[in-house]
Amino acid sequence: MTIIVEPDPTTARAIASAVGPGVHLLAIEELKAHLDTSVEESAVILGPSVNLRAAVAFSDTYRVMRPALSVILVRDSVDTHVLAEALRSGMREVAATADAPSITQAVRRAQILHEAMTAQQAPADTAHRGNVITVFSAKGGVGKTTVATNLAMALADQGTREVCLVDLDLAFGDVAITLQVFPTRTIADAVQMQPNLDLDGLESLLTPYRDGVSALVAPVQPGAQDTISAQLVGRILELLRERFAYIVVDTPPAFDDQVLQAFDLSDQVLLIATPDVPALKNLKIAFETLNLLNYPREQCSLVLNRADAKVGITADEASTTLAMPITCSIPSSRDVPASINRGEPIVVSEPRHSVSIAIKSLAALCLAASGAPDEDELVGAGHDGGKRRASRFARKGRN
Repeated sequence: MTIIVEPDPTTARAIASAVGPGVHLLAIEELKAHLDTSVEESAVILGPSVNLRAAVAFSDTYRVMRPALSVILVRDSVDTHVLAEALRSGMREVAATADAPSITQAVRRAQILHEAMTAQQAPADTAHRGNVITVFSAKGGVGKTTVATNLAMALADQGTREVCLVDLDLAFGDVAITLQVFPTRTIADAVQMQPNLDLDGLESLLTPYRDGVSALVAPVQPGAQDTISAQLVGRILELLRERFAYIVVDTPPAFDDQVLQAFDLSDQVLLIATPDVPALKNLKIAFETLNLLNYPREQCSLVLNRADAKVGITADEASTTLAMPITCSIPSSRDVPASINRGEPIVVSEPRHSVSIAIKSLAALCLAASGAPDEDELVGAGHDGGKRRASRFARKGRN
């Protein structure tokens, strides 16, 4: 069902014609009461007669309350100011009044997203759904993929917890080469399955790495990333939640639609930085962008990689610059690139290494945030900070 809010009858009819069957016309003052009692709507179209400030306020609220509900803004003229306001408030689409095909496609994408986010979800199963942990950096070369791959191994070391590592750097993903696996299928193969993608089909695309860990790797064909929509990414992550206890998502250093979709579905976001000015500057901008997008601050945590590098910036200075406490500090070591060259994450090849102990401490914090019981062997001797800082990851106000 698509709701149209547009006081002008002529414009409302034009929008309804572009949407097709299954529309419901409401006044803006009726919208909240209707949504409070109905969960079937996939999209709300706010027409050009709706005040932009009221549209922004509505989207800002319902982006968190109803993440499966797409807000589509229709304006007579679409300019940079309108687009910026839409982005900040979490609207999914903006279309011109006269552009009926764009309105049609926006509603279609909203329906696909709604189905992906609500399919096969029952309230009784909520406690058993997997946790999505997205690893992000606004700058390349800070060790993001290294942290993601090692974190996946550390989480899987619990024995009974299965982990899926998803490479969402669709153009230049390095998960496959870092693990030195040779996949027969990649995330690009999900495109052909999209209309009927289910868990069995998705599992056929996974590459086993070791007991408890599988990977969904990035495309190997140039240009394949253009065929993978944000809606497909959402569907994939929701299906993986049904199968795995933890899904670790490695991302590119950019706020593209696929990454924003991963953020929307994430229980925890790990922001990776190194103690150098370009990395800290980029990450500060990224964190401010997340604030503008109203992403819950308490779900973001700062991980300082190569924290002991003697480059003139201390960990305390990095924390002050970013106005965030450091959740985990990972030391630098020449053994890390050596482990990458061997295709064996350092937490597997050298579990007592200082880098391994730091990443296991980070894994313990992730486990605590998801409600899993603490296990001392994940943290290692002398690393008792996990319990003190676990609340930094607490999941609040998300569904």
